[in-house]
Amino acid sequence: MPDTKAKYIFLNGRYVPYEDAKIHVLTPAAKYGATVYEGVRGYWVDSKEQLYLFRLDDHIRRLFHSMEMTWMEPPYSFDEFKQHIVGVIKKNEFRQDIHIRIMVFVLSDDGSMISMNPVGAAIAALPMGRISEKSIEGLNCAVSSWRRISDNSTPPRIKCSGNYQNSRLAGIQVHLDGYDNVIILNENGKVSEGAGSNIFIIRNGTPITPPVTSNILEGITRDTLIRLFFEKHGLQTIEREIDRSELYVAEEVFYCGSATEVVPIIAVDRHKISDGNVGSRTKEIKQSYMNLVRGVDSDHDDWRTPVY
Repeated sequence: MPDTKAKYIFLNGRYVPYEDAKIHVLTPAAKYGATVYEGVRGYWVDSKEQLYLFRLDDHIRRLFHSMEMTWMEPPYSFDEFKQHIVGVIKKNEFRQDIHIRIMVFVLSDDGSMISMNPVGAAIAALPMGRISEKSIEGLNCAVSSWRRISDNSTPPRIKCSGNYQNSRLAGIQVHLDGYDNVIILNENGKVSEGAGSNIFIIRNGTPITPPVTSNILEGITRDTLIRLFFEKHGLQTIEREIDRSELYVAEEVFYCGSATEVVPIIAVDRHKISDGNVGSRTKEIKQSYMNLVRGVDSDHDDWRTPVY
């Protein structure tokens, strides 16, 4: 089995051995979830001897938005973050598909709930292929009894560790009930997203996804797919509220996200989606997406940052 660890992690200005990448247990990051983060995929292309980071600039921009909304002063400039991300990948000499986790956190020892500084940062790059075989075959999902957090409580627009307690509760619930993954409704009973992924349905051949006002994370992969549907398949995505029962009668349903990529859903609450097999549109958009991130499709060259 290939090693899933890195040799080095970037932590507060230094490359430290994986085992030594630690912060104090009493930091606000640990006690109060005062951590914002981003997850970025990197794709190794043998034919080009190159590792491409997909939409890195957009992920860093969203990280800065999360810092702004949580009153964290950026510890590095935009360009410095890019340099450190590329630097930790080169330090580990990765030549395979990877996932990069960029974390910014309030670091003060025994800080209070409202501590805003000092601010630290860690960047970890780890080998990661596809999530699981289920991501190819399709998932059996359930709608959770837990509701999605809202913009007026803890805004899902902020990509922060604390928000994922909501997803964790929902995910554990459906796992114990025997499902593969979860779909969460918002406070109005409309479809919001999965535990860590945005969601699309296909109805009458048209892709539909909840709007950014449905308490979703403004997904970068979601934005990519909306563009790909139009550019590659001539389809205009509709962004509107989705009822729970629409999941049952949809022609296709799938998740998307940076780590998730594109993952088909073949059943919801034991209702088969169409015939219970992965739909043709889902297969097409997944292939279009993978061609784009690996540079097989040369469009949007600015979305791929070469490491070497």
